[in-house]
Amino acid sequence: MKKLLLGAFLLVLAMGAPIPAMAEVNISIGISLPPPIMFPAPPEVIVLPETNYVYVAPDVGVDIFFWGGWWWRPWEGRWYRSYYYDRGWAYYNSVPRFYYDIDPGWRGYYRGHNWYGHRWNYERIPNQRLQKNWKSWKNDRYWERERNWGVQGYKPRPQQQQQELRNRRQQEYRQRPEVQRHREWQEQQRQSQAQRPHGQQRPPQVQREEMGRGRPHDGAAPRGETRQGQPENKRKANGNEERREMDEGRPGR
Repeated sequence: MKKLLLGAFLLVLAMGAPIPAMAEVNISIGISLPPPIMFPAPPEVIVLPETNYVYVAPDVGVDIFFWGGWWWRPWEGRWYRSYYYDRGWAYYNSVPRFYYDIDPGWRGYYRGHNWYGHRWNYERIPNQRLQKNWKSWKNDRYWERERNWGVQGYKPRPQQQQQELRNRRQQEYRQRPEVQRHREWQEQQRQSQAQRPHGQQRPPQVQREEMGRGRPHDGAAPRGETRQGQPENKRKANGNEERREMDEGRPGR
């Protein structure tokens, strides 16, 4: 009798084995997340001149930006964002518009304290001060009006020249091999989606990553409180403003 029960138990296990294996395959489908960055302390940032108030962490070996209340990170031709600098990254299905304002040579200018031939007295900003003031700085145009971006003798570029720079940087970005590979992958996904029968669901991981274009999904916030520790009603009151800021993050087609 014991042998019969043991045999039945093993049979049930054998029959159930393919189920988690199939689930694991489904979960692995989609877009991978970038490798974590180890921070011994919250990173200090600097504001980049001639941008729409884009901050960058110069001491980090990879590009990590802060803009519009989010941290942004490019990786393998894709973009990710999070409310946190060290976790919660979620795939963002576009190139944030601010990126084409950034001069690719900013690291060299940073090391040389020089911005296009002018002394660049940038200010290192602790994370706590950034989180407290980034919105008021943007609304008041603080860095260019009060500080001239920290650049001695700074004069803003003509509007036409700024647009030409943006267009050139956009073209150069699209020529990067990793970006082209990602664009090809996106096209394959669109074709695959078009061929699916009507009403067929996308794989769970793809759905989660697409949802990641909204609020990062790295754990629920305490009841009545957002992940940033703000009261929920305050967060809702600012919802329209934040949606406008996120819309600005998508490049014009």
